[in-house]
This record gives sequence, structure tokens and C-alpha cells, in this order.
Amino acid sequence: MIFFVFAAFVFLGKASNLPKLAVVNDPGMYAIDHFVDGDTIAVNMNGSVETVRMIGIDTPETHRPGSPVQCYGPEASAYTKQLIGSNRVRLQADRLDTNRDRYNRLLRYVYLPDGRMVETELLNNGYAFAYTQFPFEKTNEFVADQNAAQAAKKGIWANCQVRTEDNGRQQTNDAGS
Repeated sequence: MIFFVFAAFVFLGKASNLPKLAVVNDPGMYAIDHFVDGDTIAVNMNGSVETVRMIGIDTPETHRPGSPVQCYGPEASAYTKQLIGSNRVRLQADRLDTNRDRYNRLLRYVYLPDGRMVETELLNNGYAFAYTQFPFEKTNEFVADQNAAQAAKKGIWANCQVRTEDNGRQQTNDAGS
């Protein structure tokens, strides 16, 4: 009987440490160094600036060399900047995705301090497309978010001409056309 009481005491003592362990193992919060565009940010990671491409979304282009600015690109960039502001962000990898893309950008989900995911906010408000050309865990959720924004005629869906390329990627018309 004493053994069981002792074991329960030890277990409860360790159980009370579980949330602390989860916090210790939780990814850090990173300061924004600068905003690249609607789906790409740069963060300061221990004194080194890392460019982070948000997983599973694609916003209209604003800085692609040799390409014109696309409809709603500037608005998507401004919304990302307004949404994140001067907050720190939490980054999370996806077990189905690679760590970096072909441009050597980190691929991560981006979370605000209040727990909201930036990608979800962009999709729900019509500033981004679900980018399903590569596997990622939240594909179904992101497609549903995009479909809801499209049905509600938010953002891109109310202001742009959207075309789907042969590879399934969605694009908007050029800005001003």
C-alpha cells in the first residue's frame, strides 16, 4: 500500500511538470526582421535572419522577377504586415513537408501570440490560395478555408480574375488589368 501511495505521489509530481515540459519544448517566438510579401516573412533567429515561406498558401505576386504585380498582391502583403505587426511569431514545421524550398527558405506554419495561424487568416479573408502542389498536413483544412472565402466573395474572390494553371496552381490577373 505504501508503494502505491509513493508511486501515485511520484506520478502526480511528474504529471504536474508535464505542462512545463511542453512549454520548454514549444518552439520559440521570433521577432520579425522584415516582410517580404504576403506569404513570406523574415525572422531573427538568434541573431541570424531566416526567410520563412508559409506552408500551404500562395498569395498573389508582388516581387517575382520578370513578372508583373498581380491583382490583390499589394493588399495581401499589407494584410500580412498588419496582421503580424510588431508581434513575435511562433514557427512550426510540417512532418509531410520538406524543411526548405528550392530557394532555401524555411517552410513553416506561422502562429501569432494569441494562437491564430497566419495562413488560416489569409485564406479565410480571401488574401491567399491554398497551395496544394506539395503535401502538407493541413491540406483539407486550407482548401475548406479557401472555399469558404470564395463562396463569401472575400478579397481575391471579389476583386480579381482567378485562373487555374495546368499544374493546378491558382493565379490572379495582373494588377490594373
